Amino acid sequence: MIDDEDMEAPPPRRPLLRRKRVLIPLLALLAIVAGFLLLRTPDTDRDEMIAKYGGADAAFAAGPAGQRIHYRDQGRRDGPALILLHGSNASLHTWEPLVKRLGADYRVVTLDLPGHGLTGGTPDKDYSAQGMMAAVDVVAARLGLDHFILGGNSMGGWVSWRYAIDHPERVDALILLDAAGMPLRAGEKRPPSNIGFRILQYRSGRWLAGQITPRALVERSLRGSVSKQDIVDEAMIDRYWELLRFPGNREATSLRATIDREPAMADRIGAIKAPTLILFGRQDRLINATAAQTFNERIAGSEVVLLDGIGHLPMEEAPDATAGAIADFFKRRLAAPPPADPETR
Repeated sequence: MIDDEDMEAPPPRRPLLRRKRVLIPLLALLAIVAGFLLLRTPDTDRDEMIAKYGGADAAFAAGPAGQRIHYRDQGRRDGPALILLHGSNASLHTWEPLVKRLGADYRVVTLDLPGHGLTGGTPDKDYSAQGMMAAVDVVAARLGLDHFILGGNSMGGWVSWRYAIDHPERVDALILLDAAGMPLRAGEKRPPSNIGFRILQYRSGRWLAGQITPRALVERSLRGSVSKQDIVDEAMIDRYWELLRFPGNREATSLRATIDREPAMADRIGAIKAPTLILFGRQDRLINATAAQTFNERIAGSEVVLLDGIGHLPMEEAPDATAGAIADFFKRRLAAPPPADPETR
């Protein structure tokens, strides 16, 4: 018979449990850090992107707040000037299909708004409507344009009609392509939007978006914005992905998501007297196409064109129909440009 005093006592378990309590969270933290470092996407190289997407003739206009606004001045130099403003997270490249179709008769000026494209982040970090309008003035001054036709898509449309309110003497006509800024109509719900914009609604999402920007996420956002899926090719995805990571652009995207969009300004849109064309894709999933009706009701004498089967980017999804509608509007509502001199083309 074995006496209880002769039995060996089991080793104490508390130190082991303590070590587990420390090691398991530590290993989990290390796994999270390793995953973050693995997924983190750095900014693209500024000079490399300018060479790739600006080319040898890339032009920049310096502004009073330290801005360096990337722009293109194309088309017929002696034709009526048309300034076009892109939407959020896009770039001046979105207008190239219209430049090709309207450039024979019009001088087409496009620019990368602050926090976009090759303009990148600006020193003043002003990505409000006022900051965007200041960029328009910088480029217009560089080119000696004291008045022009102004057009914009989405956020660029919002900037355009805001500019027309503040500077009516400079805007000869206004083109609003799936423009932002109108309130929802009675009984309406917000459209589904795309995954990129949904992520930016949350503080944690905005922080992550500044660190981790998968190419696949950019592709999903693009495809969620358009109805004509065949326009989304590898080159387009690369361009959006690489320019979104141009220095300062991701920070600007997060800052824009929190700025005051000044919805009360929509009540002043009736002050616009310039001839106005409102063109929307009926299948827009970012802005309800019924916003076209709201614009039309509030801007006296405006005209509406709705394109079937088209989403948020009509200038890329249906460039022929979009350019045709714009040219027809100009022909009817503006003085016709003089015959082109072949040497000026």
